[in-house]
Amino acid sequence: MTGAWWRRPSWTAAATVACVGVPHGDRAFGPGVQVTAGDLASVVLMATAAVLVVRGRTPVPRAALWAFGPLIAALGAGTVFSSDVAASVPGFLRDLQIFVLVPLAVVLVCRDRRDLGIVCGAVLGLGFAEAGYGIWQAATGNGAAIDGANVRAVGTFGATDVMAMSVVAAFAFAVLTAFALAGVRRTRGTVPGALAGLALLGAALVLALSRGTWLALGVAVVLMLVLFDRWVAVKTLACGAALTLLVGVFAGGDSSAVTARARSMMGSVSEPDQSVNDRYHLWAAAQRMWQDNPVMGVGVKNFAEYRDTYAGIELSSGSETHDPVNGYLRQPLLSPHNQYLLVLAEQGVVGLAGFAALFAAIAGGLWRRCRPRDPYWLAAVGCTTFLLVNFLYSDLGGPTSVLYATLIGVAAARAFGLRRPAPALVDRHGFRVHELEGVR
Repeated sequence: MTGAWWRRPSWTAAATVACVGVPHGDRAFGPGVQVTAGDLASVVLMATAAVLVVRGRTPVPRAALWAFGPLIAALGAGTVFSSDVAASVPGFLRDLQIFVLVPLAVVLVCRDRRDLGIVCGAVLGLGFAEAGYGIWQAATGNGAAIDGANVRAVGTFGATDVMAMSVVAAFAFAVLTAFALAGVRRTRGTVPGALAGLALLGAALVLALSRGTWLALGVAVVLMLVLFDRWVAVKTLACGAALTLLVGVFAGGDSSAVTARARSMMGSVSEPDQSVNDRYHLWAAAQRMWQDNPVMGVGVKNFAEYRDTYAGIELSSGSETHDPVNGYLRQPLLSPHNQYLLVLAEQGVVGLAGFAALFAAIAGGLWRRCRPRDPYWLAAVGCTTFLLVNFLYSDLGGPTSVLYATLIGVAAARAFGLRRPAPALVDRHGFRVHELEGVR
């Protein structure tokens, strides 16, 4: 390794983000375990972080021990007390990778603001690439099928991971929103470019037709705007509402897939479609598992084994997907599509406590280091909010899991405090100043 590499080990985190978009094909290792290019890149990231610690180039923050320690203990208990320990071990390793090892590695390689910029830049690059490809898919009929037409934007992930592109674009949208808001106060010339990028990402998100992503990103962006400036939030939301109305008018009325998808959100309680109905039944099954096993749950990665025991006969046997690349596929429903209920069902209140300890530590650190004018702080808040709200409608799985883990690490790095001072700057009077004092 060269000295330059060790000065910027955050490039390994950026490479991990970039590899998330590599099509994963059908490389399955054991039941339900699939290794993607992002997973392989994350191994390099974790190894780099381990070498940094062993060689004394970066310390492990004390706050990280309190954040990740309870989660490790809860995962271990959920595996040891599982009804099928052998089946739970792969789930234990996967959760350890996504919620502990990769985030901690990102904390260790992101030692200053430039490191955070490298990782956030990779998120933007991945988001723009997937958004552009997704828009092309929707425009040319090469996307995933919905209502008989291949018009759903799914990016390089295909119909087998139908929500993945929308998640990538949403994270990129949150990061770019943070930098656009910072640009309003600093360099106004960057704002038009940021708005163009937001328009591209927004178009891809609309064409992805992912209702849960729309809701989660809406909550995240509103919170970011309010924290930054309440008056800016009011003006932006007013403009957004007007733009949404215009898009609804010119998108084709009730015949538009976008309009129909948006209208289905309002009827998800009174007149739910089959997808929403299945989700309700899966949630009910997860709740019954937890009620019968309130402390330790049924064991890590055991939801699928117990699903039919606790679910009603109304639950579908699987979901149907189709796209020009993969053709028609029927995928089994192996999770409740709610991360909180999944943790409760498989790990009980012990697991949920460990899960909550991690995000409480991140939220507490961000609160103590509150800097609404800092784009990295604002991006950390936005991505964490999106993730926590999105967990109400989905759970971890597929190639975007590594992206989730990386952004948890970015938020944790900002929450725990960077270990190098901000670079010295010289103002127009010749005095040396530090950018955003108090970041450490």
